[in-house]
Amino acid sequence: MINVTKSYLPELDEYTAYLKGIWERVHLTNDGPLLRRLEDELKEFLDVKYLKFCTNGTIVLQMALKALDIKKEVITTPFSYVATTNALLWEGCTPVFADISPDDYNIDPEKIEPLITADTQAIMATHVYGNACKIEQIQAIADKYNLKVIYDAAHTFGASYNGKSILSYGDLSTCSFHATKVFHTVEGGCIVTNDADMAQKLHYMRSFGHQNDNYYGVGINAKNSELHAAMGLCVLPKVPELIAARKERFGYYDSQLDFSKITRPTLTPGVDYNYAYYPVIFDSEETLLRVTDALKAEDVMPRRYFYPSLNTLPFTFRPGTTTAQPCPVSEDVSLRVLCLPLYPDLAEADVDRIVATVNLAVGIVPESV
Repeated sequence: MINVTKSYLPELDEYTAYLKGIWERVHLTNDGPLLRRLEDELKEFLDVKYLKFCTNGTIVLQMALKALDIKKEVITTPFSYVATTNALLWEGCTPVFADISPDDYNIDPEKIEPLITADTQAIMATHVYGNACKIEQIQAIADKYNLKVIYDAAHTFGASYNGKSILSYGDLSTCSFHATKVFHTVEGGCIVTNDADMAQKLHYMRSFGHQNDNYYGVGINAKNSELHAAMGLCVLPKVPELIAARKERFGYYDSQLDFSKITRPTLTPGVDYNYAYYPVIFDSEETLLRVTDALKAEDVMPRRYFYPSLNTLPFTFRPGTTTAQPCPVSEDVSLRVLCLPLYPDLAEADVDRIVATVNLAVGIVPESV
């Protein structure tokens, strides 16, 4: 079976070498030496000022909202994984959905400003598929209305915008280190800031609100373990090689697919991409379903990512309403987008088989027509 993604695993001996040290120290969690080393190496790799390694990519979104004291309305994207919206709802915020741009599928800055009210406190945007949002326009709006900017940068590891890590933008940026990501720690995530005081606040928030014997405020358990840090230390040096392999397979898809019937999102100018995903957009949901069935018949498992548009989920409706906030572009795209398998060791012969299946399926004209 060919899944939409495949986790990279280092050589087992490389990982167990770290485990031997853990066994000797019997320091399994609570800001251990491997965690601190990983944080230092991540800051150097990404060239960011402050980074906190945490348990997953959802908890860091919740920490961002709590650290910035966001409690009311947050303008966000409907085209993202549900964790983006769940974090807002879990923290008692009201998500206000701004539609996406029809070219890159990131939040459309022109749709943000009309949605701002006296209760708006922040913008939470997702860099979809690792492709940077229109950062300058979003920041200009935030500055004009004194709003905070939080980026769900779950897909962006190793990607840069105008020569800087995409994670370095916004008041706070978060990333996922889930096993399916370009860089992973099996489970994990991080939160990035450029402010020293905020970094200290995030440090104690990650550990029940205390450091040593001193309590600084309300916190949660977002610590990660030495075993997860060990995996990160094994994977991190391989990231340039992994991205290069992804780029090669991405390019091979580009060279073989029939783009007379399908499209892809456009890349934001200034982005050095990490090739996290290979999304394609069909002319209709009917075509998408036909392609999906054809691929599954070949034991290939693509993914409808992202589907459905988050503004259409009943639990995301604004308080006191029973209808979705309209986001026609997102609602349309979410019905037609499919991520094809992409990972570093995906064989060229398998890409050939996937491409042949897709090209044939999009060219089929239903008999009823």
